[in-house]
Amino acid sequence: MPEASDRCPRCGGGFHCGINDAGPCACTTVTLSPALQATLRRQYAGCLCLRCLGELAAADTSPSAPPARA
Repeated sequence: MPEASDRCPRCGGGFHCGINDAGPCACTTVTLSPALQATLRRQYAGCLCLRCLGELAAADTSPSAPPARA
């Protein structure tokens, strides 16, 4: 597992953003509605940790929100 080299702007926890890694980043497994994506882009300057993304996706009630994945 990669070292936690990044800090989540939402919870302050450490995590590894894998966007520049050879394989896909773990965040690509989380489905976010377009409305939630736009909100997060306005609210935060950087990537959020996987735990926060999962919590936000599960709590998303916007009309275009996809069904929550287990």
